[in-house]
This record gives sequence, structure tokens and C-alpha cells, in this order.
Amino acid sequence: MFGQMILLIDIIEAMMNKIMVRCIDCHIAFINNGSPEYLILKRSENKRYPSIWQSVTGKIDSEEKPVDAAYRETKEETGLSPQKLWSIDTVNYYYDPKRNIMNLIPVFGMLVDTQDITLSDEHQEYKWLNFQSAKDKLLWDQQKKGLLQFHSILSQENSQKRDILEIK
Repeated sequence: MFGQMILLIDIIEAMMNKIMVRCIDCHIAFINNGSPEYLILKRSENKRYPSIWQSVTGKIDSEEKPVDAAYRETKEETGLSPQKLWSIDTVNYYYDPKRNIMNLIPVFGMLVDTQDITLSDEHQEYKWLNFQSAKDKLLWDQQKKGLLQFHSILSQENSQKRDILEIK
């Protein structure tokens, strides 16, 4: 029995070493005439995954909380600051075979009060789109899922959920 527990602990530790929370996703919305428009960014040609459309993404610095990374990455990549921020009730995830790591990515939704963007060198273009158009542009299924959850939170039907998930 004791030997089995040691083996189980070793297996769990080995698995935990391969699961990381090192990045964030942040979906950004602007309310235009009562309807949300979502910001999507086209990656630069010289970056990993060149020319794909995505939400704000970025690495979490050491000792930084994911929510703080969402604020920082949004400011760095777009120049935007939030009016409101929510933790979205889904987690983006993917397996990186190059590093043999399973990545768990906290997802955030941010409401802003301007559509004026200052792009960093990470992106070459941006668009503000309605939900369906933004979803259709995104490459990654997990980012589409995060956008769907954020869109749901912004809808009037989910006011209780929106209040619970808001980060104040």
C-alpha cells in the first residue's frame, strides 16, 4: 500500500511538471450603439503564428497574477485600459509538443470606452467586428469558445453571471 502511494505521488508530480499556466487570453469589447464590437488582432509576419487573427494574448511574468498579465498585455498590445474586466468561465488549453507541456490559459473579457488602438510590433492590423464576424476570423477553437462565453456575459440574459464574474 505504501509503495503504491509513493508511485501515485511520483506520477502526479510528473504530470504536474508538464501542466503550466503561463499565458492569458483577453477578449476586448466596445459597446457601439448598444451592441458589442470585439477587437481582433492580426499577428505580425515575424512572430510565432504569423498573420493569424486572435484576441490579446501574452505570457504571464514571473510572480505576476494572470489578471495583472491581462491588464499589462492589453495595455502593451493595444494601448487600451478597461472600464470593466471579467474572468470568463472557461479556460483555454492546448498541448505544446515542442516543449511537451499542457498549457492552461485563463480567459478574461474586457470592456473599453474607446476604439482608438495603438498597436505594438506584435500585430500588423486590427478590426472591431460584431460577434459572428470576430468569431469567424479567429483561428483557434478555444479562443472562439472564450469569445462566445464573453459575448454571453455581455448579454442581458446573464446579468447575474456578469456580476459574479466581474473583477473589481
